Amino acid sequence: MSLENFASSRALSLGVELELQLVSTHDYDLVSSAEDLLRVMASKDVPGEVKPEMTCSMIEVSTGICNDYASVAAELEALRAALTDAARKLNIGICGGGTHAFQDWSERRIFDKPRFHYLSDLYGYLAKQFTVFGQHVHIGCPGPDAALYLLHGMSRYIPHLIALSASSPYVQGKDTGFQSARLNSVFAFPLSGRAPFVETWQDFEAYFRKMSDTGVVQSMKDFYWDIRPKPEYGTIEVRVMDTPLTVGRAAAIAAYIQSIARYLMIERPIRLAEDDYLVYTFNRFQACRFGFAGTYVHPETHEHCTIAEEIEASFARIEQHAIELGCDGALGELLRQVREGRNDAAWLRERHTGGESLPELVMNQCARWMGGEAM
Repeated sequence: MSLENFASSRALSLGVELELQLVSTHDYDLVSSAEDLLRVMASKDVPGEVKPEMTCSMIEVSTGICNDYASVAAELEALRAALTDAARKLNIGICGGGTHAFQDWSERRIFDKPRFHYLSDLYGYLAKQFTVFGQHVHIGCPGPDAALYLLHGMSRYIPHLIALSASSPYVQGKDTGFQSARLNSVFAFPLSGRAPFVETWQDFEAYFRKMSDTGVVQSMKDFYWDIRPKPEYGTIEVRVMDTPLTVGRAAAIAAYIQSIARYLMIERPIRLAEDDYLVYTFNRFQACRFGFAGTYVHPETHEHCTIAEEIEASFARIEQHAIELGCDGALGELLRQVREGRNDAAWLRERHTGGESLPELVMNQCARWMGGEAM
């Protein structure tokens, strides 16, 4: 099977996908209500798309193709408002967060679609454990070789994005000690992690052809990489983020990615090298485990600093690009929270250690997402 041609897209265009939790308003455990919610949403005029995910306790919403932070924020807000209205009629709660705090994975039901049943047959219990919730961001690329430059350049910012979006400290009723435990579920899949180091689309096509010849993959969907090319859209897709607790934070993180992409595309500040990936998994783990307090090892100089310090340095590098894109205000709010050491994982832990039970915590996650709180 050959790889699709790399489609034409507008450089730096944005598309955002959010996987969301569906919970019972009785006990705030996950509930298998995706079909009911999708049926109600089918009659609503909303931007983008609302569609099923792997199990019946989750859905995915996506914006259309957007130019900037303002349009992403407006579309996500419209989707949030419509979903909230539908969910209240069905007595369903909807919330962000990378994991549900206390669900039992064995109780999940696979959504009735051929691809989800195929994945369940292939991956066994991992498919039900994949009831985790992420944010994916597509960035439009001027061409396939530029897409690969952007993919490898963006890989240096994976720890930044994990720490900024981390919202999954609890799994199966326990504090994992991680800020983003969701990515441990993703890492269990054999075709996850980093993409191969190839710099031209011709070489990427050869890699895909060899993998396809093994019979292991049939399409790009079979790769669960942290960042992957999406030739049918003409984009790269950044996939490491937990779903934030508010759509405002999701839009701000998308704007941060767009600003980094503009910086990388215009200034071309990095000479790519395979050795950049020597510290990739270490940096990724530090971000998942410790968030802003984790250690960041620079891929070229091997100097050490905290992830918070490296994020702050990145804001200085991309500031002019954020101004040009009209998102410097949103990024300023993100930077303020980095300096305070606050992300959604911190919000969740503070409430639980302050005395809220886990069901009360999920209830307040729903109130925050459905009420449209600022990030």
